Amino acid sequence: MATFLYRVGRLAFRRRWYVALVWAAVLAAVGLGALKAPGAADEEFSMPGIESQKAFDLMEERFPGATADGATARVVFVAPGGEKVTAVENKKAVEEAVTELGDGAQVGSVVDPFQAKAVSADGTTAYATVTYKVKANELTDASKTHLERTLEDARDSGLTVEAGGSAMGDGGGAGGMAEVIGVAIAAVVLLVTFGSLAAAGLPLLTAIIGVGVSMATILALADALGLSTTTGTLAMMLGLAVGIDYALFVVSRYREERAKGSAPQEAAGMAVGTAGSAVVFAGLTVVIALAGLSVVGIPMLTKMGLAAAGAVVVAVFIALTLVPAFLGFWPNAVLSRKARKSGRMEEAGNANGGTRWARFVLRRPLPVLLLGVVGLGALAVPMTQLQLGMPGDEAKSTSTTERRAYDALADAFGPGFNGPLTVVVDVKGDADPKGAVTTVSEEIGGTEGVVSVSPARFNDAGDTAVFSVVPSTAPTDEKTKELVTTIRGERPGVETETGATFEVTGTTAMNIDIADKVQSALVPYLIVVVGLAVVLLLVVFRSLLVPLKAALGFLLSVLASLGVVVVVFQQGHGAELLGVEQTGPIMSLMPIFLVGIVFGLAMDYEVFLVSRMREAYVHGESAHQAVTSGFRHSARVVVAAALIMIAVFAGFIGESDSMIKMIGFGLASAVLFDAFVVRMAIVPAVLALLGDKAWWLPKWLDRILPRVDVEGEALSRRSEAAPEPAGTEEREVART
Repeated sequence: MATFLYRVGRLAFRRRWYVALVWAAVLAAVGLGALKAPGAADEEFSMPGIESQKAFDLMEERFPGATADGATARVVFVAPGGEKVTAVENKKAVEEAVTELGDGAQVGSVVDPFQAKAVSADGTTAYATVTYKVKANELTDASKTHLERTLEDARDSGLTVEAGGSAMGDGGGAGGMAEVIGVAIAAVVLLVTFGSLAAAGLPLLTAIIGVGVSMATILALADALGLSTTTGTLAMMLGLAVGIDYALFVVSRYREERAKGSAPQEAAGMAVGTAGSAVVFAGLTVVIALAGLSVVGIPMLTKMGLAAAGAVVVAVFIALTLVPAFLGFWPNAVLSRKARKSGRMEEAGNANGGTRWARFVLRRPLPVLLLGVVGLGALAVPMTQLQLGMPGDEAKSTSTTERRAYDALADAFGPGFNGPLTVVVDVKGDADPKGAVTTVSEEIGGTEGVVSVSPARFNDAGDTAVFSVVPSTAPTDEKTKELVTTIRGERPGVETETGATFEVTGTTAMNIDIADKVQSALVPYLIVVVGLAVVLLLVVFRSLLVPLKAALGFLLSVLASLGVVVVVFQQGHGAELLGVEQTGPIMSLMPIFLVGIVFGLAMDYEVFLVSRMREAYVHGESAHQAVTSGFRHSARVVVAAALIMIAVFAGFIGESDSMIKMIGFGLASAVLFDAFVVRMAIVPAVLALLGDKAWWLPKWLDRILPRVDVEGEALSRRSEAAPEPAGTEEREVART
């Protein structure tokens, strides 16, 4: 592999105009396809195999149109202190607001609170439900402005008026600014690392081109493959992250080869042959992690993972071809200012910060190992209390109208009012459908923890009924989860008595079921992803212990990051420092996202750092010397790559949305722990303690594993031989 990639790098350097034109043509083609392709639709979230999804599907089948997904807004009216909304003036103001709400061009219906008996028992609060004809993302600015103006007019009458619901969504958009900030921070880190504007700008430029190709391709295929508007979110984030990382390592190796005295074209070939080999295997580990998201069984998550995997593949090809082509355009520009001015390259073997740190760890491997493992282990302990859920309006800032509407409804109607359960009763073939539904309703209504049960509503065929159940506890309360389990546990007895079957659904039940399924899928996902990656790393490092150490270190850093997320966002310690106003369960998909994204980045750091150690060891250095050599050559760029990712993810902590804060904090923490504690401290400590045993591989396993030259051993022999005739690389690449 190293020889093949060496030839690819030389060819791309020499035929730089052709390579650049090919990538420009690819970008133009997919860009044109994206412009002409139908727009991506909002994907319906589904979770096959859970009860709440089955019940929802049954409702769609038996109640056609009843589960329409038009946007909704629940407008809450609270009378001034000591008054009631039923007072003449207050009631008039509410009715005027309801009439005005119904005048919107996209409004389908408005439910008057006084006609629907949507008034609290103490008469202080009422709510009106506005249903729109279109989805939330299709609401026009005029409709949103009309809603806001109506709320302000009602407030002028003296009422407290707040609103929640899907119509109140701000549509996001903060992520784009976070990406811009991330790119700016990356530029600063790269500039400090390389001391050259060109060396800092080249990884950014190629990463942006790669993301452009990936995102345009996703948009072009969105309609044909059923991709949603959210599918590309993960692809953009990871495409930018690994695109910068991979180009960074190739450019860094190019500078190192130039420092050894190699000509520019030879340096480009060696950089792609050695660092490029590591890029290929690092990319494969990321692809495995992302493709493994299909194990969870969530269609949307599977599509996001595969789309992001495609973006990583593009980033790998960019690093192997476009980066050396750009180096051909500016062979000296990426060198440091000192090297360009003096015309002399820096000595590659000089001691640096990485060398000094490696020597420090090699002198004290056991204390460093114990400190790292015990420290991360202590941070991981709170993870045992992890509670998964889907935080809603209750997790938003009190400065938002959605949160205030949520609190007002909870105060007036009880904490469970914001998360009613929906029970779907199937009485098809039952001799007494109404009697069976009544029995089911009474049985559930008598369950401890149930406040009220609404009258049942039958479909036209009379074979299915639906009613709502209001719990006494909040949607994210553990007691609500216990209530759902209790109601479902009563099913066998009720079915035996009535002959009817029922299922529990609704947003609250759906969130509970999703959390349970994700939690049960986490271990299989880890086994599949980590198992495949260990096999891949066995091929790369030809060592039994190094891949196992890499996998265990990753698990330790992920568990520690989940632990600190629980401490802050679930238990509330230090939450105020991050602007978190309401603690609660951790978002259900958070652990899966964390594992998938961080695993890819962690294996990147592992491959880039340890492959240089393996290279030095194969070329004759002792085990301890190889560790020092690996840090001398790779520590600076690994630190730079990690700092860039931490800065990008930490930028999301400043957002107002609690879930975005959680994701940003979790990812930034995981990268911090994995890069600086696991890869930079625990890894060299373990290798120091193992010595030559670190690179041991059973003979039987050595025979069956395929051999790939990642260390560039063939290139070392090649450099000692006579140069090949012109055109050899082109013919060899063509034959391959």
